[in-house]
Amino acid sequence: MFFFGYKYISDTLALSLTILPHIPPFSSVNSGDRKSFTMDVRRRPVKPLYPSEHISSGEPLKPHNQDSSVKASDALPLPLYLTNGLFFTMFFSVMYFLLLRWREKIRNGIPLHVLNFSELVAMVSLIASVIYLLGFFGIGFVQSFVSKGNNDSWDVEDESPEQFIDRTVTPPPVRRNIPMKSVPVAEKTAQIITPFSSEDDEVVIKSVVEGRIPSYSLESKLGDCKRAALIRKEALQRSSGKSLEGLPLDGFDYESILGQCCEMPIGYIQIPVGIAGPLLLNGKEFSVPMATTEGCLVASTNRGCKAIYVSGGATSVLFRDAMTRAPVVRFGSAKRAAELKFFVEDPINFETLSVVFNKSSRFARLQNIQCAIAGKNLYMRFSCSTGDAMGMNMVSKGVQNVLDYLQNEYPDMDIIGISGNYCSDKKPAAVNWIEGRGKSVVCEAIIKEDVVKKVLKTEVATLVELNMLKNLTGSAMAGALGGFNAHASNIVSAVYLATGQDPAQNIESSHCITMMEAVNDGKDLHISVTMPSIEVGTVGGGTQLASQSACLNLLGVKGANREAPGSNARLLATIVAGSVLAGELSLMSAISAGQLVKSHMKYNRSCKDVTK
Repeated sequence: MFFFGYKYISDTLALSLTILPHIPPFSSVNSGDRKSFTMDVRRRPVKPLYPSEHISSGEPLKPHNQDSSVKASDALPLPLYLTNGLFFTMFFSVMYFLLLRWREKIRNGIPLHVLNFSELVAMVSLIASVIYLLGFFGIGFVQSFVSKGNNDSWDVEDESPEQFIDRTVTPPPVRRNIPMKSVPVAEKTAQIITPFSSEDDEVVIKSVVEGRIPSYSLESKLGDCKRAALIRKEALQRSSGKSLEGLPLDGFDYESILGQCCEMPIGYIQIPVGIAGPLLLNGKEFSVPMATTEGCLVASTNRGCKAIYVSGGATSVLFRDAMTRAPVVRFGSAKRAAELKFFVEDPINFETLSVVFNKSSRFARLQNIQCAIAGKNLYMRFSCSTGDAMGMNMVSKGVQNVLDYLQNEYPDMDIIGISGNYCSDKKPAAVNWIEGRGKSVVCEAIIKEDVVKKVLKTEVATLVELNMLKNLTGSAMAGALGGFNAHASNIVSAVYLATGQDPAQNIESSHCITMMEAVNDGKDLHISVTMPSIEVGTVGGGTQLASQSACLNLLGVKGANREAPGSNARLLATIVAGSVLAGELSLMSAISAGQLVKSHMKYNRSCKDVTK
């Protein structure tokens, strides 16, 4: 071992002294060569990527002037893998031995430079293994560069492709099992480095189809979100046997949705965005973006906006702003559950719980806790303001803080779930209809008699009667829960899609009661919509995507309001209510005038000949 270590040290030093004068300064290497220089540092020599005349003649491919050069693997007359294993083992074993010896010396006060025979042997072995490893990983690339040209020439532009391949010892490695195409020799040099070649994609696609690479891990493995979506889409087409030709892939920033909006994307859906307005609300004009595929919806809402505008505009008031989350906990008895209910609802304890809750965010502020008991189970409905965010994650973090605090006070409390459906999220629920969730808004307008006749093509008395029999009596007969309106969810969904809101929250956000009444001696129409649970935000989630962000910017509510946190989200909620008011007014007028079917036949049916 000492002999081979000494031999390798001397050979390595001799090689370094021989080749160093021939290496140009790193700064003098052009950008293309510098990249190759850097990459070769991390590569060990591999078999040539393409066959050459040497391979066809049976001779191994060797660099020029390197027949007698020393390689790192020449340290021992053993196969390469055995030599590597031996020196790796020696390195770690010797390091472990020396660390143990040094620890003993430090404890006993013995100077570290005083060495016995075993330590001297270990030091020599350590130096030999280190030099081997450095030579194996660091000197191989120098040899390839020295053999790259004669007379210190680094310019290969004057060489033919055959000569370049003939002199190249270590072309970049390729992953195994990649099918290699037979191409002319002149094209080989241009394909040596193809990090995103079609061959690579084909291998990955086959691996996904065969289940060797999970589809969900493509982004992390490839480091390219768009390429991951392309490969995932193609793999899905092959495995399902169904074409996805109409699903676009280009023209979308897949990096923007990574980790926040959508997992395992294969493209994006095209939904047209229309503009209704201007909507005159609280003295300001708004052009309302609506993303929908339902013909006549934008046109109808636009007509309602016109009727409101020429009548002097609408007025809206936001009277509640609180997102909710309701965990469910269980005790050994109903008595213990009631004790926690009294504890939570005590104003003195509420102050302490507020401090614990508010630590979760700069904007989260606990407003109240409403409790309900079901046997041994206790449901605690936390309500808090959340700034310009919709706030589900924010309130959940605050609730978790409070639960951790209560666990110390009530060790027998069993936390069943942070959400017990008493919130209630994405489900029609009376608690939202009565208590509200998110933003609670009422919006009203007085429509002049002449506007009702000329713009809406109907009569005030007819509208009032229809509203009573349809939106109030008819909905009651159907057992509606928060559905005392004509089509509030139509407008809410369209605005939500355009502005990046959670479309599933359309369920409770569309809770609405539409009221109509004849005023001013029966000449004019007073119309109002009351919506107790509009759940919107201007930061987070889909609001950060480019298209949705542009729509928010159109409304003047993009991002967070630094001067008055929460004001952008509150303004967006009032715009949603105002848009619903316009939609309700126009649809009810169309029904009362008998124009519903006619207008839908005109605007909601394709004129294309589907037989062709």
